[in-house]
Amino acid sequence: MNRLDRVLRMSYLAASVAGVGFFALSVAWLGVWPARRLADEAARTGSAHAVALTLSEARGRAIYASEGCAYCHTQQVRFTEADMARFGAPTLAWETRADTPHMLGTRRIGPDLSRAGGTRADDWQLTHLFAPRSVVATSVMPSYRHLFNGASDQPRQGARDLVAYLETLGRARELAGDEGEARAASASHGHMEGLVPSAVLNAHPARTRRQGAVPELREDGDVALGATLYAGHCAACHGVDGAGDGPGAAGLQPKPSNLRQGFIEYSRTRMAQALWNGVSGTAMPAWRDRSLDELSAISAFVRTGLDGRVDPNVIARSTAPPTPAQIAMGPAVYAANCSQCHGDAGGGDGSAAGQLAVAPTNFQRQRPSLGRATIALVNGIDGTMMAPWTSRLSADEIAGVAAFVGTFYLGDQPAGSERRR
Repeated sequence: MNRLDRVLRMSYLAASVAGVGFFALSVAWLGVWPARRLADEAARTGSAHAVALTLSEARGRAIYASEGCAYCHTQQVRFTEADMARFGAPTLAWETRADTPHMLGTRRIGPDLSRAGGTRADDWQLTHLFAPRSVVATSVMPSYRHLFNGASDQPRQGARDLVAYLETLGRARELAGDEGEARAASASHGHMEGLVPSAVLNAHPARTRRQGAVPELREDGDVALGATLYAGHCAACHGVDGAGDGPGAAGLQPKPSNLRQGFIEYSRTRMAQALWNGVSGTAMPAWRDRSLDELSAISAFVRTGLDGRVDPNVIARSTAPPTPAQIAMGPAVYAANCSQCHGDAGGGDGSAAGQLAVAPTNFQRQRPSLGRATIALVNGIDGTMMAPWTSRLSADEIAGVAAFVGTFYLGDQPAGSERRR
């Protein structure tokens, strides 16, 4: 073997060793080392006792992966002002440490789901999976009817599992609470300061709140604008005519409200509460991403624009006017049977109200017609703790209390004002 051959052999050997060494170094530098650093950071900043997925939630996660949900939905709130304004506090490394494989995603054809847990009611989620455009008119999401037995209120176990998994998103961070945030800030050695400018954990504008301050809606809302907004965002559940019979209503419990003024009269205060905070325990979301002009317009349309769509004959024959003797029974029947939930003054603030998933009606801010109140007492309200009262109250007592609840209505007067009689 001549000298040139030996030089070539050594060159090939050196190149091979260098290539393998460079590859190994690259894997260690770009893969192993960052992974260890990330794991260490997650351990330092995260909750020491994270809640593991249940069997149902784990199955739901597998369905989420197999159906390709991550192709359209991210699970990562980025450290940008736009993300934090829309979704809330940015995602920290420890939140996804149990994800194998990760579901961070790269595209947002649909909204980010990092904080999806507790944002929508289960019945809304199931209806959305079955027929997305029945509740979101502009949705481009495909239907997942194969997870149901032919209807949105007949989900198979797979659909229930998928919704169970969606409810876990954001749970670990929320359970960690203030202690978890303090731990993460301490372990970051001050690097989180400035990156997370006091962002709330979940800023989703549709997330319902049991209570909270609401804006004062204008009395002169644009009814024409309200009709357009109603058709695009409300009719899917409440129906074109406001009768609570929209295409998305079939799978919802409790059913969407019948908004027609011949059946229920809503004050502007009540409309503000429903639009700004949503209705906790139901599929009615909040609409905090809408301007005051838009909310005032929707309120004006619901309070006045639906009046002409009510058949007066339906209202007239719904129930007979109560007799004086029946009216006299009303206060005592209410005090003995209704005040525990609806409150002594009808404000929905009775001693048991806080224990109920759906808040009792505040009769000071909305007034049902005599027929509507009678139907609720006779049939109850599905999906709520309002049960039928026919086994405990006589027909005369029902007529009396149905009339009495209407006397609590204050409209937009301040709470504590003298009741209208």
